[in-house]
Amino acid sequence: MTEETPRYRRIDLSVAERAQDLLDRLTPEERIAMLHQVVQPVERLGLGEFHTGCEALHGAAWMGTATVFPQPVGLAATWDLDLVERVGAVAATEVRAKRAEKASVSLNVWAPVVNTLRHPLWGRNEEGYSEDPHLTGEMGAAYARGLRGDHERVWRTVPALKHFLGYSNESDRSVTSSEMSLRTLHEEELPAFRCALETGAAGGMMLAYNRVNGKAAHTQPELVSVARSWAPGSIAVVSDAAAPTFLVTTQREEPDFVHGAAALVRAGLDSFTDNDANSQPTIDQITAALDQGLLTMAEVDAAVLRLLELRVRTGELDGDADPYAGITAEDIDLPASRELAREAVARSVVVLRNDAKVLPLAAPTRVAVVGPLADDILTDWYAGTPPYKSTIAGALAERFPDAAVEVATGADTVALRAASSGRYVTASADGATVIADADAAGDAALFDITDWGDGVLTLRSHASGLLLTGGHWPVRADAERVGGWVAQESFRRVTHADGTWSLLHLGSGRWLRVMREAGLVSADAVTLDAAERFTARVVRSGAEAVATAAASADAVIVAVGNDPHLAGRETEDRPHLYLPEAAAEVYRTAREANPRTVLAVVSSFPYVLGEGVADAPTVVWSSHGGQELGRGLVDVLAGDVEPTGRLAQSWPAHPDQAGDLFDYDTLRQQATYRHQPAPMAFAFGHGCTYGEVTYAGVTLSEGEVAAPAPTHRHPALTPRSDETTVTATVTVRNGGARAAEELVQVYAVGDGTTRIPTPLRLLLAYRRVRLEPGETREVELTFAVDRLAVWDDELRLEGAPSDWLHEGALRVQPGTYTIAAGASADRLDVEAVLRVA
Repeated sequence: MTEETPRYRRIDLSVAERAQDLLDRLTPEERIAMLHQVVQPVERLGLGEFHTGCEALHGAAWMGTATVFPQPVGLAATWDLDLVERVGAVAATEVRAKRAEKASVSLNVWAPVVNTLRHPLWGRNEEGYSEDPHLTGEMGAAYARGLRGDHERVWRTVPALKHFLGYSNESDRSVTSSEMSLRTLHEEELPAFRCALETGAAGGMMLAYNRVNGKAAHTQPELVSVARSWAPGSIAVVSDAAAPTFLVTTQREEPDFVHGAAALVRAGLDSFTDNDANSQPTIDQITAALDQGLLTMAEVDAAVLRLLELRVRTGELDGDADPYAGITAEDIDLPASRELAREAVARSVVVLRNDAKVLPLAAPTRVAVVGPLADDILTDWYAGTPPYKSTIAGALAERFPDAAVEVATGADTVALRAASSGRYVTASADGATVIADADAAGDAALFDITDWGDGVLTLRSHASGLLLTGGHWPVRADAERVGGWVAQESFRRVTHADGTWSLLHLGSGRWLRVMREAGLVSADAVTLDAAERFTARVVRSGAEAVATAAASADAVIVAVGNDPHLAGRETEDRPHLYLPEAAAEVYRTAREANPRTVLAVVSSFPYVLGEGVADAPTVVWSSHGGQELGRGLVDVLAGDVEPTGRLAQSWPAHPDQAGDLFDYDTLRQQATYRHQPAPMAFAFGHGCTYGEVTYAGVTLSEGEVAAPAPTHRHPALTPRSDETTVTATVTVRNGGARAAEELVQVYAVGDGTTRIPTPLRLLLAYRRVRLEPGETREVELTFAVDRLAVWDDELRLEGAPSDWLHEGALRVQPGTYTIAAGASADRLDVEAVLRVA
């Protein structure tokens, strides 16, 4: 660097110094413009166009081909922080690669999501990690470390944690209030965000749509301030999309947009994600707020400075000194990334039950793979486009090349004859034309109908091989998958008294009809009376095909679950927790034909398994695993990889165990593994090995410890250097004939003897250990005594902020604590006593 080099371009200066120099060079108008998501270039300073936000939830998203990893709820099932960090590193590298192709790609990534999975009805369940806030915090921090990279000066990308705070319902999400006591806030909400911020892994944070205790989460300065206080550097805070508008229109918290903009900036918001790419409304509102004295330029400058520090961290101003400048488009879909994707799937697969010892599969001569997910890979709203798809059926054929692999999706093949014309509906080979023009039910008139539950259907044309979609007028059969912000490929069937059908297009709320004379099919009938009536001729029964395939197989894999764009996604909570009846019937049909049947659930969330399924002797689960779902799952089914996946979210035995979706007080309603007294169907931490692991005992390094001083610092799963610790030594043995990968877990078990009730179970530590056949091992797990703390409303700490958020403190109550160890929250076989004085 020369003496003439502007300070903001000098890499020997701190981030704060460089950003301040840049701020000083901007005009007031340029500073105001910085507060919108989309910022125009400032050419005189060499600043290019900038915008906040790039989606990278489980890989680079929305930018074309990229490595697609398991959904976060699946990544959490690995309980492997190193793996999650490596996944984050690949995601960030591919974001950088996309930026090399297109300079407008933002290096401020909106990930990870660290909202706790307190309720499995939440439509965005797939985006989070765990019902446990501290495990969520660790997983989120690990992914954020991968996104950030390990260079001291330049961040690979700058992660922004989502969504602060108390957000886990989609229904009316911009107006509902998440009512939380200070105990809930400090024990179950704030800790999930603290880990990534405190360790410097995140440089940003997105605020939540909802209200918290009656006030918009976007205008809670106390909450934003306390989160910022944890971080070693500045935290840039962005709004969720259109939330600034909602503050006025739906939440009605401010009288107009000028007052709204002022309230948002004063509360700590730095960047307005509003009005799409049009920054002018935000500029006008902030300018008016300044003119009216509702806002000061110093407050604007503070927000702009944080955004400039974010930009400095990305290396945008470093030229060739950016250590990541060498990343190019060639770094997308690398062989190592493919290997990691497969490893991530395999390590996330959870064997929920293996009572019949069907797994691992013996070398079969014939395998039936049945169900709608038998030979398909589905991706969610926040996924990239996978470069290839390894399906379950395809992977089984690869793994067992001498075996016959038969696929039966369970879909009925039907021909639809329009009552208005008496002709069958056909699709052209390219799917561009769907028309009732055939006198006979030939191949062009055939559609496979998949029931995704609760009457939601998709129709796949035999002629085009693609899905019927109402996203065009007239309708077409050219959609590769269900997708889009509003899915256009789903329908609901109404069966009339005479047996004919009418089909409601769910994306538009309009009914299918056949146009007079033209015969073209359109989705524009407003009423059921105006809808076409179709006579459905079943050409091939899906149930019969499943039964036939299953009956002749050595093993049957029933692949069922959800489509991530239907009945549970962003903007739409799930209608219920049960495995859809259509999926359950596929399983029952297969099992009746062949007892060597594996129920393979591929889903974004837990299910309650109902009648005829709850007793399934062999059950495995995977999240939607991305491009390597098939190979990763088959690695476990075949026994090539020992099962390592463990649930990071409980599967309830009954919906009542989950509580009320809109009640955020999990203690009051006895929700999550912490507070639910009855056993879950599959507990938090549960997962089977192919060995036979037993727990022989647990001892503690200390029998008695002193209670730490009360504090406002939320404890973490990983002890801090200044915390008092206790080490639990757990003796485990593998009595099986195969090696076992056991996840040893240690919990505090509440006994009701303390003044303030403690959780019934509280995860303190976990550690994975590989046990060879016949091996016994002593496993040491260390936890901080601070993890036993509960919120005490009666305490006041000297020097604490005098606001509502600090009215109380975390304290470890004196008394006797049961420390238990085992294979899950519901299977704690050994215990010891710890006294706190």
